[in-house]
Parts: sequence; C-alpha cells; structure tokens
Amino acid sequence: MIKAVVVDDERLVRKGFISLIDWSSFGVVIVGEAGDGNAALSLLLEQETDLLFVDLTMPGMSGFELIRQVRQRFPAIRCVVLTCHHEFDYVQEALRLGAVDYIVKTLLEVENADETIRRLVERVKWEDSTRELLARGEGRVVAADLALIYLPRLQGGSEEELFQLAVTKNNPLITIQDMWMTPLLSRFTVDEACLEFTRILGGRWRAALVSGLRDRQLQEVEDVLGKMLRQALFYYSGAEDPARLNFGELKRMAGERHPAGEEILAEGLNLRWTLDHEAWEVFTSSVQQLQPGHEPITAFSQSLLQDWSRLILKAEESEQLEISVTGNLNWYQWKNWLRQFSGCVQRRMLELGLSKEVMFCLIRAVRFMRTHAGDKINQGDVAAEINMSRGYFSQCFARFAGETFGESLRSMRLELAKTLLLETHYPVCEIAGKSGFEDDRYFSRLFREHVGKLPSEYRAEGMER
Repeated sequence: MIKAVVVDDERLVRKGFISLIDWSSFGVVIVGEAGDGNAALSLLLEQETDLLFVDLTMPGMSGFELIRQVRQRFPAIRCVVLTCHHEFDYVQEALRLGAVDYIVKTLLEVENADETIRRLVERVKWEDSTRELLARGEGRVVAADLALIYLPRLQGGSEEELFQLAVTKNNPLITIQDMWMTPLLSRFTVDEACLEFTRILGGRWRAALVSGLRDRQLQEVEDVLGKMLRQALFYYSGAEDPARLNFGELKRMAGERHPAGEEILAEGLNLRWTLDHEAWEVFTSSVQQLQPGHEPITAFSQSLLQDWSRLILKAEESEQLEISVTGNLNWYQWKNWLRQFSGCVQRRMLELGLSKEVMFCLIRAVRFMRTHAGDKINQGDVAAEINMSRGYFSQCFARFAGETFGESLRSMRLELAKTLLLETHYPVCEIAGKSGFEDDRYFSRLFREHVGKLPSEYRAEGMER
C-alpha cells in the first residue's frame, strides 16, 4: 500500500479532499493529516510515508518551504501540490523545488478525481520500480542504455536547477562525484530531453548523452565518467548539443591515457607550428589524438604569453590573448586561440622583414639563451647553436629583440637570479655564479640598478608576501 499524508490549513478542505476519493481502490491509505508545515514534519518523523499532498498557501511555514525541507530530510517522499492557483509560474516554482505533480483544488470533482489519483499512483509505482532496478544485484546498476550527464559550467551548480527539467521528474536523478546523471528510463524521448536541456539550462550547464550504460555497475560508471567525461567533452568535435558519447569508448580511453600528450605540448614551445602550415597540422592533430588535459593546455598558453609578450606580442595583442584564455572551454576554442597567437608571430615576422627560417632561428636562439642563462655562453656560442654567422646573428637579433645580445642575455640572467632568490636558500654569492655572473659584487650592484634593491632585500621582501 502507498501511505499518504494530507497537509492543508483549512480543516474542511482537508477532510473534503480525503473523503472525495476511494483511496483503497488505488492501493493508497491515508495515514495522517496536518494543518501546517511544522505539524507535518513532526508527523513524518513518526509515520512512514510515501506520498505527501501539500497546500502551498499556509500560514507560518509555506508549502514551498515544506517541500524544500521534505526533499532535504525525507528524500524518498514524493510531494504533490494542492493549490487554488493555476498560474504557471506559481506552480512551476513548486515543481522546481521537487514536487512531482499538482492538483488544482477548485477543478477537482468526483468525475475527474479518480483519473487524477490513478495518474499519481502509476507515477509512484513506476518510480519505485526504477529504484528497484537501480538497486538489484549485489551492487547498484544502471537500468537504461542512455543517460544524460549534467556538469555545471561554474562552481556551485545546484541540483535544484536540474528540477526545472521535466526529464528529471520522470527519471531518477543520481549524484556521481561533482556531476549528476539521469538514466532515461521513461517514455521521455531523447530529442525531447536534449531540447529541453538546451532551452532551459544550456547556458549554465554542460551535458552529455552517454550510451552503452545498461547493466553497468554504477560504481564503474562513476569511476569512468569522473575520470574521462570532462576530457571527452573538451575534445568533442561533434555538432550535437548535448554531446553524444559512448561509455565503452570512454572506458577504453580511461585505460589508454597517453603521457605523450604533455610531451607534445613541451615540443610545441619551439613555435615551429606558428610559422609552418605542415608543422601546424602535425602539432594540432597530435594534440587532438593524444589529448593532454585542460590544465596542461592552459599552462602551455600561459608559457607562450610569458615567454613572448615582449619579444613577439604587442601589448594589446598580449592583453587580448590573456583575456580570452578564461573563455576557452574546449579544444576547438583553444585551437582558435593558438591560431590567433600564430597570426601574431607571423605579423611580427613580416614587420621585421625576416624569412620564416630566420625567424625560427631567432626563436631557437632566445630559448637556448634562457635555458643556458646561468652558463658561460656568449654570442658566438648561440650563433653556432642555430647555424648562423656571428655577424648576421648579431644584426638580426638586435632587430628582433630591440636591444643588443649582451643586454638581452643580462636581463635573462637577472630574471634567473630573481627566481633563485625566491625559490632557493643559496647565499647571494652562490646565486651570482648560478646566474652567470662571475663577480658577486658586480652582480649585486647590477641587480640594484635594474631591480631597485639589493638581492638580499629582494629575497626578504619576497618571503614576507
């Protein structure tokens, strides 16, 4: 039997509603009634209940607040709204809070009461059967082949928002880690579910329609989706929204993660892909295939901005690229970002009147200088590394960097010294040597000229932050 409680502040209305229907013919027994929200909560603590009929306009605790508390404290109880209000927004708010249906009291007559209650009872029995499906066997399994998976775009997404969707009213809503899943068990069609999601929540949530879930252990589903769903959505190239994914493929990907994904990003720091079309295709297709995570790609972009903002990017270009980083949510957007960066490199090359090969050699020279700033290198060493004559290299480098080789190398060494001062406990005299300066007194004087304080003062201030 389905155990039901009726909550309405008007005693005659409450009694009339209870007497109007032959409850036992539907397998329902009225096990209690209450005149306000607090009395109802007290009753629910003592009486096992499956179904709660709630009037919305009650003094003290409103029906809205009662539904909210019942959902939090007694999640297995289904709430049905009793209302005199037929306005859509008014009823919609109750449904959003978790009510499964509503009855307009002024429209309830003997002729239509049976059909109304029959519909509710069928709903309760159907939900109970889906719960049994989700809990059969030793562990919980997914009873549907298809499920919608919801991920909030921003931190703090609440499952209450998901109850705006009709699909969550007709199907279970399961929390898995920091996402939610609705197995599509009812007659609610896939197209309807996807269209409704896009229309109501598409701007604040991301979703995926995952197939191949039937009879999968829920723990397995949670593990694979937690590990791979964001990654799969990040690289999803289909046009459908929500994205269509297959669980078997996600599971395969989870077992075949490629550590080489981050290696390809490290190789990409040479910027060859910015100057050569074939190198661009190889680089971007390798990223697509090896699928490094969102975090490594973000770190890669930050390295590009940090390394080349002064030498290649103009101030406004650097600022615009920095701003757009936060809006990149998938590989397609990142690929456009990289194309913009590549365009900046090529424009700089044209402004300097350099060939692609010379531009690439100068980029290699700067990277070599940064890597070996602490070593005893000179202009001849760098020119030999990139296979250019010393004189031609000196001329091209000054045009590229806007300063002489010596000035640029000295700046790199000072930057290295700053890092060592803040990240190590080496004495200043030792840091001077590790930064490429043979004389620690000359190093301290030069550091003060360019930084505005002595190395020891710079270190002390950095440790205080």
